[in-house]
Amino acid sequence: MLEPGLYLVPTPLGNLEDITLRAIRYLKEADMIFAEDTRTSRVLLQHLGIDKKVMAHHQHNEHQSAPEVVRLIQAGNAVVLVSDAGTPGISDPGFLLVRESLKADCHVECLPGPTAFVPALVISGMPCDRFHFEGFLPVKKGRQTRLQLLAQMEETVVLYESPHRIIKTLEQIVEFFGPDRRVSVSRELTKLHEQTIRGTATEVLTHFNTTEPRGEMVVVIGH
Repeated sequence: MLEPGLYLVPTPLGNLEDITLRAIRYLKEADMIFAEDTRTSRVLLQHLGIDKKVMAHHQHNEHQSAPEVVRLIQAGNAVVLVSDAGTPGISDPGFLLVRESLKADCHVECLPGPTAFVPALVISGMPCDRFHFEGFLPVKKGRQTRLQLLAQMEETVVLYESPHRIIKTLEQIVEFFGPDRRVSVSRELTKLHEQTIRGTATEVLTHFNTTEPRGEMVVVIGH
């Protein structure tokens, strides 16, 4: 059985076959499970045949939730944290809880597993030896300043983007990186309609101007 502590368990991006045997064991053995979206996580747990209470830990309540999780661990509980998909803490809630758990000298463990930017980077055709993972760009304040900085980097840049902002982001890549900069956009990774669009910034922008963007996106920009 798991010793008292915090366990970050990656969950599938879409294809439920991508969960590891170890992740399933940890979910079964945990005393408590905290999730970014309890409804999403319950679907996964039901698929795995795990009947366990799931509590919320997300960006809107993590400052209140983290101290409570630490108290639960100190009381002798093994607590698992999952996000909607992928690895907790990577552009998802997790950092604050890990920091508070470490401050309290709790055992903290993170399992290896799904993370969207890794397959998107590998299949982009861009150099993978050195890269900068930016995650989500600022929505408003500081966005242009951040893009100007990224455009000067000498390594591959990886961004996360929503279908609602992908066209704006590609327009800004054309503006700040140049129309001929190589770009790869992967969407719906591991799902039925997985797709990767590669080309110059202008070519990829043209594609999404003529094809409705759907699904979460990973944008990879060459240097």
